[in-house]
Amino acid sequence: MLNEQLKLIKKELGVEKDDKEALLAKYRKKVAEYKPIPDDILKIIESEMEKISTLEKNSSEFNVTRSYLDWLTSVPWGKCSKENFDIKGARVILDKDHYGMDEVKDTILAYIAIGKLKGGIQGKILCLVGPPGVGKTSIAQSVAKALGREFFRFSVGGLSDVSEIKGHRRTYVGSMPGKMVQCLKTTGTMNPLVLIDEIDKLGMGYRGDPAAALLELLDPNQNNAFMDHFMDAPIDMSKVLFMCTANDLGTIPGPLLDRMEVVRLSGYDVPEKIKIAEQYLVPKALRESGLLTDASTSEDEEQEANEATSKQNIPQSLSIEQSAIDNLVRWYCREAGVRNLNKYIEKISRKLALQVVAEEEGAELTEDSKRKSNTWVVSEDNLEEYVGKPIFTSDRLYDKDPLPHGIVMGLAWTSMGGSALYIETQAIKRGSDSEGKPRGGGLLKVTGQLGKVMEESTQIAYTVARARLAGIDPNSSYFDNNDIHMHVPEGATPKDGPSAGITMTTAMLSLALDKPVRNDLAMTGEISLTGKVLPVGGIKEKIMAARRAGITCVILPAQNKRDYDEMPDYLKDGLEIFFAEDYANVFDVAFSSSK
Repeated sequence: MLNEQLKLIKKELGVEKDDKEALLAKYRKKVAEYKPIPDDILKIIESEMEKISTLEKNSSEFNVTRSYLDWLTSVPWGKCSKENFDIKGARVILDKDHYGMDEVKDTILAYIAIGKLKGGIQGKILCLVGPPGVGKTSIAQSVAKALGREFFRFSVGGLSDVSEIKGHRRTYVGSMPGKMVQCLKTTGTMNPLVLIDEIDKLGMGYRGDPAAALLELLDPNQNNAFMDHFMDAPIDMSKVLFMCTANDLGTIPGPLLDRMEVVRLSGYDVPEKIKIAEQYLVPKALRESGLLTDASTSEDEEQEANEATSKQNIPQSLSIEQSAIDNLVRWYCREAGVRNLNKYIEKISRKLALQVVAEEEGAELTEDSKRKSNTWVVSEDNLEEYVGKPIFTSDRLYDKDPLPHGIVMGLAWTSMGGSALYIETQAIKRGSDSEGKPRGGGLLKVTGQLGKVMEESTQIAYTVARARLAGIDPNSSYFDNNDIHMHVPEGATPKDGPSAGITMTTAMLSLALDKPVRNDLAMTGEISLTGKVLPVGGIKEKIMAARRAGITCVILPAQNKRDYDEMPDYLKDGLEIFFAEDYANVFDVAFSSSK
């Protein structure tokens, strides 16, 4: 009772304000900090402040209103970060951490140029599509740095609740705004760069369809008045630069994809991986392992680091040679990205760090960790001491030239990048039944975990092969006398798509004509029932896969010539390319050169 009387006396004397007045003063101070707040938002804030002043602080509605006001005054209304309009400086930042990616960089520089001319960069929606490990997520951070914007990332992979994007209604206990309002509060600006990661892996559940909720957010004509369920007021998202990442466009709904500008990021070729490793991955791994000082540190920090380094007596000759990187790329890391290559380089640097410290202290190491060679230079000669035996022992599954009859290499394109795979066929001669009559014949068996589209392609290819054989040799009854078993190796990996049509047809004709196909030939293209070669996607990724497999001759559909012409010259060097409109063109190339 005495405490309550003391509070009342202090309040009457003006020494102390009650909690409600202090709260209202805090909200008024926050509102005054922002630039002119939109009139409709200001009306809501004033209305809620008037409402909270009349509520009892112990009531549940008081806490709901307080939470609402907290969020209303936490959004940085009208506050934007100062943008960078220096193209030269932005280019330096983009090139510092990422090799290649010219299309993404040129797009961002074009935005900066437009912003310089117009006085500001309006929000855009970019979608970076490519296999894992090519730098989609990390380039977004560099773009934010180049533009001078705050960066915010959230992943929508597996997201099945619309409330994560649109927020909860305030009637629910523990309700909160969606990620976008949280983003504005976290970054403190109305023009951040927002990365929506894994947009192709959105889920769908009983709580709604998040892809449909993103339609409003990612539509430049609608997001200037984005409605969050919790805020229940229009929020201008038109100044936000959205960047999305995906591995496969096929799983993104059409209306959502239509709102985004798609930029494709292909995988890296062998020379590109070697340059990325030398310029970025190796120095980074050595720095993180304490074997190299950071060039970007200040002079005092560098001096301290050098003193620490000298105390540990790190050998001056310690390095990872290009020959070791070349072997890593060719025999350990053949995927489209560089994430796995980075893991191997980090493994080498960790083992080097262990050996340096162990020899300094005279500590005993296990046989696997002990340094076996007399040098601190990691080269192709001692690489196995650090990363073990090579995963791949040859460029191709079949080294024999020409290939065995009935086997042809095809080129595929998946969300993991391009890949080279063989189509294998084998004949099963018809047996005789109890009456001595031939049985079977004319049947096609398919294995290799093929999808529905690819299974249909096998049936079309089988029909085309039979028709072509009848035209080449009318007396041949090979397909009548034999069953055909077609298999695509790596049976544990699901495969689908129509682009192996001409490869399957060639494999069956190679078997029927008893003619092999050259070892350095690969092909891709859909085939129609009349033998027309139809265009396919992922030409750049497939050419990269062919180069990784050591292929020098490739057959492509004639309608994909435009895609091939747009490719950089270094990918075309040393390749013999044939464009086919009809299967007759494929047949001439595949069998006229066979040995």
